[in-house]
Amino acid sequence: MRMNVDERSGEAGLRPLSARSVVLSLLLGTHPPQLAVKDLVRAVEPFGVGGSTLRAALSRMVAAGDLRRTDAVYRLSDRLLARQRRQDEAVHPRTRAWDGDWEMLVITATGREPAERAELRARLTALRLAELREGVWLRPANLNRTLPADLESVAQSYTARPDRPAPELAASLWPLDAWSATARFLLTHLAEADRPADRFTTFAAVVRHLLADPVLPPELLPADWPGEPLRTAYAEYQREITGSLGTVGFDGPAGPGD
Repeated sequence: MRMNVDERSGEAGLRPLSARSVVLSLLLGTHPPQLAVKDLVRAVEPFGVGGSTLRAALSRMVAAGDLRRTDAVYRLSDRLLARQRRQDEAVHPRTRAWDGDWEMLVITATGREPAERAELRARLTALRLAELREGVWLRPANLNRTLPADLESVAQSYTARPDRPAPELAASLWPLDAWSATARFLLTHLAEADRPADRFTTFAAVVRHLLADPVLPPELLPADWPGEPLRTAYAEYQREITGSLGTVGFDGPAGPGD
């Protein structure tokens, strides 16, 4: 099964800014994920969000369970901390040298409801696994990570060496050309965007796109793969926003669901 990848422009995940999306972007990119109201007011102003609009959005986000408030400081709720960890991993994936092995996960649980199956598929996709056939998921073993322990109740994991040539197998599992084309579009759009709101929106799309990067070993990628240029552009924007926000640890706009 191929991973979903955004395509051009509106298809590339360029979404209008809202007060909620700006606030989430700032907090998801801040370590620790908390900002005082005075810092938020100053930070959202370049994106056309006024003080009254901000305060109304903050109240709604607290009521919805997105944020927690202590005095005049807002921080991410516990359920959004996992999302921040996924975003951090997308921007700074931890890899190791690839020796040709593949991770393989075989689903063994049966009798699950459709919603449970959908949730499991989403989890495995977020782990950068791809589905070879129903119930069989794999990827090159080049990520410096261990699979969540609770997957043992629904699947068995193996180390495999497929007979099929690795570049051919990777190309059949992930839409590498489509991912590359969208990344190049985003890089071009960044070079042309000059308004703060346009750049912020584009970098939010960059985060979403990096979440769909399979992070394959270099030898399995097409020539001129734009993953690193996209991460480099993002890192430069991180430094820029950190300086303007005056907060250590800002990592850029939010990923999916903002």
